[in-house]
Amino acid sequence: MKRLLLAAYPEPYRSRQGEEVLACLAEAYPGRSWPPPREVAALVRAGVQARARATVDDSTRPWWLDGIHLAALVLAALALLPYLQDVWHWALHIDPGQHAIAFRFSGWYPWAEGPTRIRLLPYGLLPLGCLIALLRGRAWIALPTAAAMIWAGATYPGRTLFGDEGKAGLGYYGLGAPITARDLALSGALCAACAVLALCRPSRLRRRSYRWLAPVVLAMFVAGSLHIISVSPAFQRGLFVLEVAALIAAWVATAATGDHRWLIPVAAVAIVRTQAIVVRPDAFMQSFPDLVVLILLIAPLPALAITAQCRQGQALAE
Repeated sequence: MKRLLLAAYPEPYRSRQGEEVLACLAEAYPGRSWPPPREVAALVRAGVQARARATVDDSTRPWWLDGIHLAALVLAALALLPYLQDVWHWALHIDPGQHAIAFRFSGWYPWAEGPTRIRLLPYGLLPLGCLIALLRGRAWIALPTAAAMIWAGATYPGRTLFGDEGKAGLGYYGLGAPITARDLALSGALCAACAVLALCRPSRLRRRSYRWLAPVVLAMFVAGSLHIISVSPAFQRGLFVLEVAALIAAWVATAATGDHRWLIPVAAVAIVRTQAIVVRPDAFMQSFPDLVVLILLIAPLPALAITAQCRQGQALAE
């Protein structure tokens, strides 16, 4: 179990010092398969800092290009989240029945039983394909996929390739801003980011391992097996915790390096979600007052910028 903590560190660090770290943990906490929570937090924080420094030290690409790449990955993941259950059921030929995600009827696919309106593909395949292409640094594949997301949302309800199920279902993100496929701010921002990446040389983009898809597959399995839909409290709480963890990681990376690249994905998500609240102020969940939601969305941006400036000032002083 302790080896899982080493996943927070970059591969060169694990090769050089991984066994030493494990030996220290075994000596400090004999007989325990997992260190205390405080030690776990410290190890994860150190791992995030090590990864951030390794990223900044890599001079093969400018910081803004890496930031746009991260923003595109985050936006593709946000677009996929409400349709995790949908894609899982489609891949395994499962008819969800009464567990459909806020749609008017079940039996979405040609193999479903009973009276139904047939659709060929789930909408979630588009952001999933875009996410995989971006992970592998294939912006020339991600760009037409993101453009297809815009087409699917803009042609609602006239087209039946994806059916209206992948577009009419509500998708709540984190603090309750509903973003559906018909809201083109998300798909438009993703398409713009992919266009910038496609105009750059493909060799300059960072290529990540397919192992980064393991959390996506796990999320699909959990959502599909337990029928956790995007409007359920479990989905909302889990996504909120995930977003808070991502913001903390961005702050730790910025504080360790003084680099601004992590501001770009945070800004992209804040703009897209704030736009959804401003456009449809009567549609999102009433768990927080409107002003508090907006403050929580926007506050991380100046906090990260100030952190980066302070770290750069400390580096100059040293």
